[in-house]
Amino acid sequence: MNLTHFFWQGDAVTQTVALVLLAMSVASWVVILWKARFLWRAGHDSARSTAAFWQSASVAEALEKLRTFDREALLVPMVLATRPEHRGTLATAGERSQQLTRVLRDALQAALIKLQFGQVLLATVGSTAPFVGLLGTVWGIYHALIGIASAGQVTIEKISGPVGESLIMTAAGLAVAIPAVLAYNVLGRLAGRIEAELEGFALDLRDLAAGQPDLQL
Repeated sequence: MNLTHFFWQGDAVTQTVALVLLAMSVASWVVILWKARFLWRAGHDSARSTAAFWQSASVAEALEKLRTFDREALLVPMVLATRPEHRGTLATAGERSQQLTRVLRDALQAALIKLQFGQVLLATVGSTAPFVGLLGTVWGIYHALIGIASAGQVTIEKISGPVGESLIMTAAGLAVAIPAVLAYNVLGRLAGRIEAELEGFALDLRDLAAGQPDLQL
């Protein structure tokens, strides 16, 4: 069955379901390809950047290396956040360790938001696409029953088209959902590993900055 012919021969419900599935598929694949590249770079850079930071002779030297290695800007903001804040504000009212905890928490949260970007969309597509396809399936079966009722008898001509529509919609819903679910699990695991590395780096950086109040960037 020609898919273009199937689309234009369908009614408004069939065309709407097909367009929704197409939009979900395009959106999920854009996120999958973008995020796979992002996480590959972030995972490679985080290990290299962390090693370069701790092998540097000073924080200023380490920061220069991070600006070169940290292409996704996950670690650099955390290092910059350890700079002493201006006096006379509530941000500087507490102890140095408390200030570092707050600013590093905020910087780490911003990095985690980057890593988690797109996960909600993949989860949504993976969980709803089969039901969108099911709507098309039910609508196709409904058309088949209407055809049988109007003909007064069961004929191949009356049921083949609507049943074919329903099967295509079922397959389309699964074709959209399966890659999104797989990507959600795989990319989520990669993001989780990077998150653990960033949390460890933030903790070590806090200890370093708290132990050296005069640390200069």
